[in-house]
Amino acid sequence: MIDFQNASFIKMKEDSGLIPLVTPLLVADEKVIGAYKAMRDGVVFTSKRIIAVNVQGMTGKKKDFTSLPYSKIQAFSIETSGVFDMDSELELYFSGLGKVKFEFAAHCNITQIQAIISGYVL
Repeated sequence: MIDFQNASFIKMKEDSGLIPLVTPLLVADEKVIGAYKAMRDGVVFTSKRIIAVNVQGMTGKKKDFTSLPYSKIQAFSIETSGVFDMDSELELYFSGLGKVKFEFAAHCNITQIQAIISGYVL
């Protein structure tokens, strides 16, 4: 599992390239809502969970997929971009896991991501 305390997903941008990697992991009625990627790692939001993808090794063939179900989210917060700080952040607090933080690059619609999570959590 990804060590969310010491590893972070920094400045991710929307990228559909992760979708083929997680498609075999999806259950029958699960749909991909959005995919975001940093240099190698990324995160995919589905209709049931968040799948964090950690690409490992020199070649990148080894990958760690961590499933974070919406049903385990106890609280969450967003930080929108500003004038000088163009990045936005999403912090999620999971029961049994603690805080998970994702940072998104400029022009990412963090409020849309928050609305999607709200629909599943609240």
